[in-house]
Parts: sequence; C-alpha cells; structure tokens
Amino acid sequence: MEIWHPEKGTTENASYKIVNEYTSVTLHLSPNDAVFVVFKDDTKTNSRMLPLLKETIIAKIDGDWKLAFQKDRGAPLQISIDKLSSWTDNEDAGVKYFSGEGTYSKTIDAPSTWFKNKATLWLNLGDVKNLADVVVNGKPLGILWKKPFRLNVTGALKPGYNLVVIKVTNLWVNRLIGDRQPGNGKQYTYTTMPFYNASSTLLPSGLLGPVSISSIE
Repeated sequence: MEIWHPEKGTTENASYKIVNEYTSVTLHLSPNDAVFVVFKDDTKTNSRMLPLLKETIIAKIDGDWKLAFQKDRGAPLQISIDKLSSWTDNEDAGVKYFSGEGTYSKTIDAPSTWFKNKATLWLNLGDVKNLADVVVNGKPLGILWKKPFRLNVTGALKPGYNLVVIKVTNLWVNRLIGDRQPGNGKQYTYTTMPFYNASSTLLPSGLLGPVSISSIE
C-alpha cells in the first residue's frame, strides 16, 4: 500500500491495518492537501506500521535578508531587511503596494553536524503570500503554493556557506489599491472594473516566515 503525492510526483509506503475486512490507513494531511491511497495487489499482510520519524529544528534562519523587486513596478530595485514581515508593513509606498515577484537572498553557514547520521534536511518557510520558488546554491528545488511551505534540501545544502534564494510572487490586489491612492503619480495596473479603491484592505504579501532548517531521521 502506498501514498502518492500528485503535486510532487512522489510516492511513499503507508502504515495500515486490516481488521474484519476493513482497512485503516494512517494519513498525515496538511491544509489543502490531497493524496492518492493506492491499494496494491501484492499486499500480503494484515498490517504494516512504519517507524515514526523524528523531526528536530536545528536552525532558525533570521536576521538580515536582501530583497530585490522587479523593475518598473514602483518599488526600489533592492532593499535590506532585518526581519521578515509583510510588504504592506513597509513605510516605502513602492514596497507597501507592490505586486509581482520579490526575490529574497541570504547566505547561511551550515555546520558539518547537520549532515551526520544520514538525516534528511528540510527548509521550512513558515508562511508565504502567495507562491515561493526556491533555489539553493543555484539548484532549483521547485515551487511551493500551499501549506506547509517546506521542501527537502538534503541534496542541495552543503557544509559551509550556502546561498538561499526565495522568489515570492503575490496577488495584484495591493497594486490595484496603490494605484488609487490620492496623489499617486503613476498607474501601474489597468482593469475594466474598479474592484478596489484607496481604502480597500491590503493583503499580506511576501515571505512572512519564520524560516528554519529541520532534520528528520
């Protein structure tokens, strides 16, 4: 018996038990999750309990980040931030009302102890609004679009310094609202209907965190 993950194209064995012709399968589902439970013909035992894996947070990735924005969208080309927060909390109107892709980059120093015991390493992004495209040491690791915003970085991280790049794309609502602010000198968006006005509520945007590295063994 297996669990198939359609969004990642991966499979894993499942724990199960068969009692009185009823089959119970242990599932761990996150918000908006969906999996295929595949009953294979070669199931020969009435139960299988896989060992529980232990997850430990081994590092919190906080402190300064570099954040670059797409040009010609009203935001500065690059800023430095000392903590993760929504773009809407920024005092710069170009950042506050930005819609598009913002690129976070940071170098992290991975000690050799992270790579002992053949544990798998996971990068946890915390909360993201709304999509995240992750690259570690130049290696694309995939796009995250729902919780949990995390992925396996075992083959990409190495002992020593590692460059982590996270490209985050938000919705265009905030730019629509920004274009309708009094005194706004330039309009960046166009829509046939004015769905939002200057007093509409901004949507949280960007990499919200907290960001951490986990070890699973």
